Amino acid sequence: MPARSLDFYFDYISPYAYFSWRKIHELCDRYDIVLNAHPVVFGKLLDHWGQLGPAEVRPKKTALYKYCDRYAKLHNFEFNPPACHPYNPLPALRLSLPEVSGKDQHRVISAIFEAGWSKGADLSCRNTLAEILDNLQLDSAALLAAIEFPEIKAGLKKVTEAAISRDVFGVPTFIIEDELFWGNDQLEHIELYLQGKDPLDAERVEKMLARHRGIDRKSFVQRKSEAG
Repeated sequence: MPARSLDFYFDYISPYAYFSWRKIHELCDRYDIVLNAHPVVFGKLLDHWGQLGPAEVRPKKTALYKYCDRYAKLHNFEFNPPACHPYNPLPALRLSLPEVSGKDQHRVISAIFEAGWSKGADLSCRNTLAEILDNLQLDSAALLAAIEFPEIKAGLKKVTEAAISRDVFGVPTFIIEDELFWGNDQLEHIELYLQGKDPLDAERVEKMLARHRGIDRKSFVQRKSEAG
């Protein structure tokens, strides 16, 4: 019987994805789950679903960093965010495609996450990424050259589009057996699902979702256009 698998969608731009990555391996090992890691472009998810990222809303970014500082202290690891945030994550994401990092994919992901969110590294800097790869005893020159190949750039776009087709709207997102879980706080729910103890009443939720929308908020773009 094939092993169960969990699809993990992430972008290095999210500290919540880092926090989840720190814990998801233990959960997968405990339940004999194959972990499939999928780097995606968070900005493209936001564009598709019409959202702003947390770091693009000033008070939300403040609340996010306060949460992260508390979370890291409670879980006994260092929180030291990237030198600039938000930043361009594309080179790091491309390095994390299995077509580039191969059997070392999970090691590369772990190292980049830790450098960015626990050591304050500038993950948009190619020299920084090269140093991270060199520390893993990997051929940084070859890997950084590979991410410039058109097929690799297209590959990241394809993975992101595939994520959107599965209704992925944020990071981190976990999908197991077509059940989608979103956010760093979902690991407890995932474990209940894996144990066959999921408390979800899917039929009841569907009925709630079918309720009539009482009002639709106009988007900022619509309001600006009408003000004209």
